[in-house]
Amino acid sequence: MAASINGVFPTTLQEKIKSSKLLVVGAGGIGCEILKNLVLSGFPYIEIIDLDTIDLSNLNRQFLFHREHVGKSKAQVARESALQFNPDVKIKAYHDSIIGTDYGVNFFQNFDVVLNALDNRAARNHVNRMCLNAHVPLIESGTAGYNGQVEMIKKGLTQCYECTPKATQKSFPGCTIRNTPSELIHCIVWAKHLFNQLFGETDDDEDISPDVADPEAQGESPNSHNDGGGAQASGDDVSQAGNVVRVNTRQWAKDNNYDPETLFNKFFNDDIKYLLSMSNLWKTRKPPRPIQWNNALLRQDKANCEHQFMRQYHKIWSLAECAAVFEDCLKKLRTNVENLVEGDFLVWDKDDQPAMDFVAACASVRAYIFEIARKSRFEVKSMAGNIIPAIATTNAITAGIVVLQTIKILLKDFNKCKSVYMRLRQNPRQQLLVPEKVLSTPNPNCYVCAAEPAIHLRVDTKRMRIKELRDEVLKKTINMINPDVLIDSKGVVVISSEEAETECNEEKFLNELDIVDGVILKCDDFFQNYELNIIIIHTDAERECPLFEVVANKDQLKPKEETVSNKKENMADGPSTSKKTRLNQTIEFSDDDDLCIVEEEDECVKGQTKDVCVQTSETEMVTKNTNMLRITLSNQDEPMPTVKRKTTVVDIIDDDVTEILDSDEELGPTKIKRIRVAEPQSNHGSENIINID
Repeated sequence: MAASINGVFPTTLQEKIKSSKLLVVGAGGIGCEILKNLVLSGFPYIEIIDLDTIDLSNLNRQFLFHREHVGKSKAQVARESALQFNPDVKIKAYHDSIIGTDYGVNFFQNFDVVLNALDNRAARNHVNRMCLNAHVPLIESGTAGYNGQVEMIKKGLTQCYECTPKATQKSFPGCTIRNTPSELIHCIVWAKHLFNQLFGETDDDEDISPDVADPEAQGESPNSHNDGGGAQASGDDVSQAGNVVRVNTRQWAKDNNYDPETLFNKFFNDDIKYLLSMSNLWKTRKPPRPIQWNNALLRQDKANCEHQFMRQYHKIWSLAECAAVFEDCLKKLRTNVENLVEGDFLVWDKDDQPAMDFVAACASVRAYIFEIARKSRFEVKSMAGNIIPAIATTNAITAGIVVLQTIKILLKDFNKCKSVYMRLRQNPRQQLLVPEKVLSTPNPNCYVCAAEPAIHLRVDTKRMRIKELRDEVLKKTINMINPDVLIDSKGVVVISSEEAETECNEEKFLNELDIVDGVILKCDDFFQNYELNIIIIHTDAERECPLFEVVANKDQLKPKEETVSNKKENMADGPSTSKKTRLNQTIEFSDDDDLCIVEEEDECVKGQTKDVCVQTSETEMVTKNTNMLRITLSNQDEPMPTVKRKTTVVDIIDDDVTEILDSDEELGPTKIKRIRVAEPQSNHGSENIINID
């Protein structure tokens, strides 16, 4: 529109807009606003891709969608709605995943600019790599409540999306989830694991039965405390070693026809009694109280209990209501899973009512058992579904900045495309939109955009299998799609992207294929046009330690000195092993998408350049309990002062940003791409750090 009217834009810009081709990845809250802005600005050719369908909860902020569109493709409906603003624009919509093999480097090379409006890290990483290889500028954007961020990524000029590590959720120990929950979030994670055990994709790390290997319970035999009253979980046998031999939870449920009374008594009575038999756990804790299906609290008003209360999401359900929801959801979920093709499973979704109700009911009952304060279904959904309320105005402002950055890129004014942060409150300069002072330069040690990308992999080569190397390290951690791996010194292929070519290797341990300490693996993903060297560092992993650790800087391999933390000392003498101060940033990854809001007093260690904020105090976030990985990235050999700060850490999934620093002080942006800090001063104000992926 605007570009077709002479005089609105300068002639040069007008011609650039008319000849441009843009790709919008994502048609959610930001994507809808971006598409509307592009259409009204007169961009003539736009392609948009999104795999998602429209949900009722999207309608409060994604204004291209209406109630009649629920269940339809977001990309297709966004195209139809946008054309009503300007029918002269050519818009091509794809209801597909951007990670699909149809969208390789050649596809991305068709566009002048790519605009990201995604909601998950894997897709962001993939688009980042595609744009780097296609030499196409990428504009990354995201929002978190009232905060937003827009940044340009251009190969060789700025940091890429993966140059700076993203803070992720902290894993809870399995024994905490299974044996000794102390917060509602523990109960929610347990309930989500129970859903997967019964209806979803099963994972050994998501076992919900009592953990007899809990270190706190060692030295006693659970059966020795058994009074015969059902303390042993039903369906379980105890081996001579004292371990419980578990039957498959889903098969057991099927054998019992998903009977609500049988399942309820197993999970909330028998298993709890078994936990009580592990007396060491309750020496300093208040023991849980088992509850049976025929308990008076569950029978209370149950006969007259109408399902209308299930719509009262801001109300804390009673135990009777939880039992009614549990029974109702079991029927619905059982029907859903039986309608699937053999081998398929349900995927938990916060917007799937039976799945969300099931988790809310189970979490509430378990919270009652462990005497943990319960919350409403609405609050449970916010914790389980990683929800930070989306603000439509924030999306609109962020999308406007995206289009302004797009115009600068078309004019080749790359130096003007500095990252922009949107704040809830004005900074001392009376700014709500705060730009960086300079472009953030690429990280020379980045394992994606560096000239010769390489990482060190600390791993127990006697315990990790080739299949785990492929799935957990290369795909989930490094975000490769179809990797090929060979041993550099021998030229032997150990993992192939060709189906069944190396299937015989999958169950072998790394050391069986001579992948031992010092070996270099050459990894290649043809689809992403991405090559990476992995240097193996063998380590004997303990049971509670991660099975592997990705190290992006070889200096991290040096032994850590044990020093005493001192807030007044300069930290140049070496890293501290104290609980609250570290020189390295450790990021624990899991493949689960859970997160929450944590407010805490913390100490951050920041360097002079390429600063990384290290969250080191004890935080608890929603996660899938995993024992798989840790990523460690070190700073350079520069002295690092310690800074006392009060922080707010927020991890989100929906329309996310990377990191925003909000401060009452006048803190100028540094050369850091995703962290804005100042030189250490004697007095520091209260700051908010938002870590978002």
